[in-house]
Amino acid sequence: MSEHVRAEIASQPACWIRAAGLLEDAGRALPAPGERVAVVGCGTSWFVAMAYAALRERAGLGETDAFAASEAPTGRGYDTVVAITRSGTTTEVLDLLATVAARPGAPRTVALTATAGSPVVEVAGHSIVLDFADERAVVQTRFATSTLALLRAHLGDDLGPVAADAEKALAEPLDHLVGAEQATFVGRGWTVGLAHEAALKLRESAQFWAEAYPAMDYRHGPIAIAQPGRLVWSFGPPPDGLADDVAATGATFVTSELDPLAQLVVAQRLAVALAEARGLDADRPRHLTRSVVLPGG
Repeated sequence: MSEHVRAEIASQPACWIRAAGLLEDAGRALPAPGERVAVVGCGTSWFVAMAYAALRERAGLGETDAFAASEAPTGRGYDTVVAITRSGTTTEVLDLLATVAARPGAPRTVALTATAGSPVVEVAGHSIVLDFADERAVVQTRFATSTLALLRAHLGDDLGPVAADAEKALAEPLDHLVGAEQATFVGRGWTVGLAHEAALKLRESAQFWAEAYPAMDYRHGPIAIAQPGRLVWSFGPPPDGLADDVAATGATFVTSELDPLAQLVVAQRLAVALAEARGLDADRPRHLTRSVVLPGG
């Protein structure tokens, strides 16, 4: 079981380097400094959008908003709309791009997808195809992280050390984590999106109780569920005092010096390990399909 997702997780360091290698061509389609940008997606792609938006603003390159595609406002004055969709067939993304294109003075649109020739390539004004990062598993792993690797490279990050950290993440022991009964992921800035994605991986792969919050908001309610046998996992450096507050509850606090994107690889591996411990196939989670295509979509 889970053979495809295991292989796809393991391939990520090489995929990230390959994604960064697309920068010369892809960079011409991606937003320029100073542009006002909206980034949209569904599920995992939305969480990648959240991370990219925070990174772009942190870099001082322009106002950048992230939305679930179904909730994106269509009347704001964006210069560019970036859509992330692995399959290129997601109904909400296609509907949004069509609506945006029909507006007078429509913004430029860019799609990042794993599937050449998919509908989104026809609808978007520009497209970037990461077909080498496509997946056979239903759950997304390497497409999402490779997309974020490309976007980080475009913002000026060196992906070499990040990929090296991902290699270390592939060897991290998991035995001390697999026995947990619940996990809460937290982050700050761009890693809030990664925290949401980690929680989603555990929920969809292993039917496991997992939540995610901004790290500074964790003490405003969610900490009430912390107790022995549960995890609180920080993507990136935690706020001052948070580790001590979690320790006082008896929960296990998890953090790492690895790049946060590499930490996500550890969480992906944990999702697979939890699924297999429960007799589940992480390649084929229940109730899920590769793409959500709605009737009439």
